[in-house]
Amino acid sequence: MAIRYFGKAYAVGGKFVVAKHLTPKFGANGASAALSPNVFILVSMLSTAYMAHFNAPKFYTELKDNTIDRFNTVVSSSFGISIALFAIIASLGFLTFGSAANGLILNNYANADGLMGLSRIAVFVSLVFSYPLAFVGVRDGVLDIMKIEDRSNKKLNMLTVACLAGITGLALTLKDVSFVLAFGGSTLGNALIYIFPALMFRGAVNKMKDAPQGLKNEVKFALGSATLGLGMGLVGAKMALKSVLG
Repeated sequence: MAIRYFGKAYAVGGKFVVAKHLTPKFGANGASAALSPNVFILVSMLSTAYMAHFNAPKFYTELKDNTIDRFNTVVSSSFGISIALFAIIASLGFLTFGSAANGLILNNYANADGLMGLSRIAVFVSLVFSYPLAFVGVRDGVLDIMKIEDRSNKKLNMLTVACLAGITGLALTLKDVSFVLAFGGSTLGNALIYIFPALMFRGAVNKMKDAPQGLKNEVKFALGSATLGLGMGLVGAKMALKSVLG
């Protein structure tokens, strides 16, 4: 993406030609555009980063010499690298195509672009081999919600097929990746960041017989954050739906 941006291969008169609706488009609002309500869609997309938390206990258990300090180092370094990569990729995509950038940015690049063809293969490999990590979390969550204690191979295989069939059906129907990220982030992402931790913290403090006043004050702050998260989630979900439905 950097090579194509700096080489101006997709600028006006560039080497590659794409469909009209995918050609670069830039407005004239400048930085003030960041104050638009549409920014909540981006915030909702970013919230999906926290939806990896269901794997945290597994990573902690499998970490060699798994102390909290070592785990914090793993988390901070890995999130730091991820943030840097996503910021660079998002910036390059926007600088190249502007408001015409597709939810899946690779769709903007010409089929005849061999370099981006290699990128598509790389994304395919990444999705195929990382999908099981996310899917196991979904399957285990369904088992917990349905309170299924029998986790024999037969039961797991049946549930795996059922979940995969449902998810695949949704994937064939919802083809706008940006909507999936925005709506998922505004609902599940905000719930995991703001709402669920606050409710869990309040529940833990309520179970204490003599909870100190400091903790009770923290509960109020946590519930305030949960309210903020709920508001952001509602706005983000509304904007995501509006972007699809018009």
